[in-house]
Amino acid sequence: MANTFKNASLQNVSNSSYDTLYTAPAATTTVILGVALCNKSASGIVASLRFTDSSAATNTLVLNEVNIPGDTTLEVLAGQKYILETGDSLALQAGSASALDVTLGIMEIT
Repeated sequence: MANTFKNASLQNVSNSSYDTLYTAPAATTTVILGVALCNKSASGIVASLRFTDSSAATNTLVLNEVNIPGDTTLEVLAGQKYILETGDSLALQAGSASALDVTLGIMEIT
């Protein structure tokens, strides 16, 4: 098995629908190392992070409308053990259009 460290990112997360940040590829198990949510605006915004379990066909909120103060970055999920299996995904929605950038740190096991 090979372990590969990677990043995934999104700029200007939508406020009208969930934008997919990452989907685990075929024959891959992914360990989430951390997520950084950057509020680029001067005003506070909220953000939600959704986990989709493709084998169970369920969507679960990991973060629900978490407040991020203006001009700050919030690091979440660091130190936790969140695992994505093939087809599982993470998606985000922001409370304000074009105000949120996000970076995901992962390790893919193939």
